[in-house]
Amino acid sequence: MPYPLLTAPLTIRSLTLKKRMVMPALHHAYTRDGACTPRFSSYYWRRAEGGLGLVIVGSCRFDGYGAKINSMSLADDSTVPGWKEFTDGMHRRGCPVCVQLFHAGRYIPRRDVPCGQPALSPSATYTPYTRETAPEMTREQIRQVVRDFAAGAVRAVAAGFDAVEISGSSGYLLCQFLSPLTNRRADEYGGSFENRCRFPLEVIAAVREAVGPDYPLFYRLGADDLVPGSSVLEDAVRFAPLAQAAGIDCFDVTGGWHESRVPQLTGEVPPGGLFFLARSIRRAVTVPVIQCNRINSPRRAELALALGDADLVGLGRASLADPDFARKVTEDRAEEIRPCVACNQGCLANAFFDAPITCHTNPVCGLEHRTPDRPAVRPGRVLVIGGGPAGCEAALRCAQYGHRVTLWEKKDALGGQLRLAVRLPGRGEFERLLRFYTDMLPRLGVEVRLGREGVPGEDLSLFDHVLLAVGGAEDPVSLPVAPGAVPVVSAREVLSGAVIPGERVMVAGGSFIGCESARFLARQAALGPEELFYLTAYAVRPPEQIGALLHTCRRTITLLEPGKKVGYGYEPGVGWPVLQELDRLGVVRRPLTRITRVGPGGVTAAVRAPDGTEEELYIPCDTVVAAAGVRPDTALAAAFRTAGTPVTPIGNARVLGRSIDAIRDGWAAAVRLSHPASAQLK
Repeated sequence: MPYPLLTAPLTIRSLTLKKRMVMPALHHAYTRDGACTPRFSSYYWRRAEGGLGLVIVGSCRFDGYGAKINSMSLADDSTVPGWKEFTDGMHRRGCPVCVQLFHAGRYIPRRDVPCGQPALSPSATYTPYTRETAPEMTREQIRQVVRDFAAGAVRAVAAGFDAVEISGSSGYLLCQFLSPLTNRRADEYGGSFENRCRFPLEVIAAVREAVGPDYPLFYRLGADDLVPGSSVLEDAVRFAPLAQAAGIDCFDVTGGWHESRVPQLTGEVPPGGLFFLARSIRRAVTVPVIQCNRINSPRRAELALALGDADLVGLGRASLADPDFARKVTEDRAEEIRPCVACNQGCLANAFFDAPITCHTNPVCGLEHRTPDRPAVRPGRVLVIGGGPAGCEAALRCAQYGHRVTLWEKKDALGGQLRLAVRLPGRGEFERLLRFYTDMLPRLGVEVRLGREGVPGEDLSLFDHVLLAVGGAEDPVSLPVAPGAVPVVSAREVLSGAVIPGERVMVAGGSFIGCESARFLARQAALGPEELFYLTAYAVRPPEQIGALLHTCRRTITLLEPGKKVGYGYEPGVGWPVLQELDRLGVVRRPLTRITRVGPGGVTAAVRAPDGTEEELYIPCDTVVAAAGVRPDTALAAAFRTAGTPVTPIGNARVLGRSIDAIRDGWAAAVRLSHPASAQLK
């Protein structure tokens, strides 16, 4: 299917883009003390080769306050030559590059401020993001930041960047001045809407004057803070024309602050869920607008342009998952795009720890500088036993390296644990990853044999290498079950649909598996999207009754966890929407509670008090769901070796991990097999 709007050119002041697919700035932690590194360059050069219309890099600090040390830096002239070498590389690959100048304001913890001084803030307000209160900026500090913004832009021009973007989103300094929640100043920079706009507009005007009238100037606009008491969309619609008049040529639209309790990036956000933000800004200005947030398919991206929501689309995490996204769209190979599954496990979660980002579905992300892209040294015949994420990734990468690959999967479909993940709320995008493997393996010449199990002792001499990717074994849960007790079933049985529990359910285990199982059960007994549309569109019930139904669960669900915390096992920034939804739907979470007996009418549990004493609690229920995890299944590898067949276990057949770990393990096995002398892959 052709995508004429995505592949159409667009001119922004003096800059002409060949396509309307843009990679927005993402924090990556690939720089070192603000300087360019081979890792940074290789990562972005690879995406330039993928045919994007524009790449925006950042975040980039320009002073000693505004960002962490490992962010990009244009804080002094010594940084310019290194970045000039980088931009030259982008231009050789035919891709223009913009740099985002960034000041986090009060979002930077004091320990991370490079100059060792307190963070800057419009007012002395506490932020739960850093758990600190930064002092109010003086007028001189405000004027200095304006000058530093302009000086950073001048260095960006000298470094060969084709455009500059001013960051005014995500709760950073410019947002903090615009927001009545964080700007409580009594001078000309606070109070009225006009006064709160003063500092951002001064920054824009100073940067415009510094770079000249013909240089493209972008603005990353947070169009709604999604925080109670802070700026809303109507404020952004008022601000955007003022920013355009001050010198902005293009608005890069997003929404939400870090402390917002509204999901903005995770799978809970439907593709297109925040399109209304860019659409509103586009109708308020006469310059181009970029739509961002949860665009990971060309169909959805084309639709945004076709409906007039935006002039360009931002492909952030989609570009992590597949650096060739734009090229495949242009060459009508969209079905070959490796998908982003909106998990945020390798990108957002790592960013919280200021660790180098990676990607769940693309383990090469961030390791382009160390990953061989040439054919295998000695192409051979490879057998992969097991069609879960590790096996599928290993087979695909081996085929790309030129091996002749056969994959055996004992079930009637590929996917392994991914098939259960698809059924979880907010995890539906994993279906696209399943489709990708199912379609791409035969396309690359992999012989896929379903219903075929590897048996120790059989003759596998036809193959030069055998990779064992049989996954993990379910970890049994030992519960004290009395005669005639209520049924005890596994989370796997519930998620697969083999068992449908009744009205009263007890979930045993408060890890992410238990939480996801509880949310699955709660969603199953709550108002679904199609029901909500029907009731709302046809006004079946009054709006307040529909709203009440939306937050009602027809099951009574209790989640028991012997430890102190319910919800462990999630990456930072990923699990909170799940816990928030459990609360919304009335799921009772009980930490420090262990089951002592499963009886005919329910469960008896011991609740531990802070002093170590225990109190008995009886909870009636119809079904107990044992939320067990998996354990490494090393027995089969041992059996193969005992039978004289050398195998290489990967994924959960080697060591317990998540699907992101399994995919990375499959890729690494393919690299080691194809290039034994290659550099380390970490």
